[in-house]
Amino acid sequence: MNVGRPLPRVGSGLQESYAPELLYATFNQDYGCFAIGTQTGFRIFNSDPYKEKMRREFKDGGIGIVAMLYRSNYLAFVGGGRNPRFPPNKVMLWDDASSTIIAELEFRSDVLNVQLQRDRIVVVLRNKCIICSLEAKPRHLHAFETSDNDGGAMAISGASDSGILAFPGRQKGHIQIVDLHSCVNLNAPNDASTAAPQQQQQPASSGAQGSRPRGRGSFSVDSAASLSLSPAQHSAGAAVHPTNINIIAAHATAISALAVSADGSMVASASQKGTLIRIFDTMSGRLLNELRRGVDRADIYSIAFSPDNTRLCVSSDKGTVHIFNLDPKQAVAAGQQPASSAGSAAGNRHSNLKFMKDLLPKYFSSEWSFAHFRVANEVRCICGFGSERNSVIVLCADGTAQKYSFDSYRGNCVREWYRKFI
Repeated sequence: MNVGRPLPRVGSGLQESYAPELLYATFNQDYGCFAIGTQTGFRIFNSDPYKEKMRREFKDGGIGIVAMLYRSNYLAFVGGGRNPRFPPNKVMLWDDASSTIIAELEFRSDVLNVQLQRDRIVVVLRNKCIICSLEAKPRHLHAFETSDNDGGAMAISGASDSGILAFPGRQKGHIQIVDLHSCVNLNAPNDASTAAPQQQQQPASSGAQGSRPRGRGSFSVDSAASLSLSPAQHSAGAAVHPTNINIIAAHATAISALAVSADGSMVASASQKGTLIRIFDTMSGRLLNELRRGVDRADIYSIAFSPDNTRLCVSSDKGTVHIFNLDPKQAVAAGQQPASSAGSAAGNRHSNLKFMKDLLPKYFSSEWSFAHFRVANEVRCICGFGSERNSVIVLCADGTAQKYSFDSYRGNCVREWYRKFI
């Protein structure tokens, strides 16, 4: 999430709540850790229990985007802030074990989002989504055209054995679904058309590596996420394999936020209108759920699935985080029945007039969150599920991390802790 200071709101005094040194915040693939980019470097934290794991301070600039690769020593950076450490059109692959840039990718326009998978780098530009191999000399594998995507909407499944990628389609409101593992044929003959002239595939220059960061702490690497990048083992002529693309017509307006479940089976989306969250099967494109965040227009900052795909949390510029149930069997077993309105089979709220849905506007058949809470100061925030089942971790633009627990029966939410990370 880009958490840079937004444009002033007329009549609003909330600007001072934003942390001026904070530029970016993001979770890793399983929400067990989070990273922040600052005006002078980056930091990594354990989510729950909360603990700062390491920090690196640069003398010559800030980090505007940071992407983690599980809990490994590899991260991807894009420069940002008052004095960017790197150009905004370059992705720098960082090895924290040696505190050096080991590879860089250069593009013709500014990079809006970056995600790492075990063997892939996915980069979002305003009208493109580009896939490269994750190795010492990254290779261009695929480039997909998209509609205008100023927010950098894109999501990848988090499980290491899954590789489902979702990003906006060419038409406004459409989603493209791609299996990353099908994007390259390593045995194919040479095909010159796969070259990517806009990318610089050489290791970073000595100038980029010359300024070693000041830092403290170390980030332990899990054995499951440990890897080392060696020079490309495959032929430089490895060709792009034609990949199947699943197109989903999700919304009438442009896509603003996306999330893919850990196993890659479901994709959740929100449009610029921000009132509805729709969930689709990634294989068939079938609509599985339509969830209502609210009635008023809103900017959706994040969407996250729970690890077992039974719940969904959503944060918006209204300063609220909404939690929805997705598994009807789980809800019935838990006996969820909100007292304020009739409960649905999935434990979410419905209008008491749902029985007249064929006669009334669609609003009256909507499915609402069974739990929600409001963060302090109504600043921008992103959310993800905590290590405990009924918990949510929130990262806010005022430089705070917060943990909330919720009652799976009544939907009551309680803040468990509040930490200032910058």
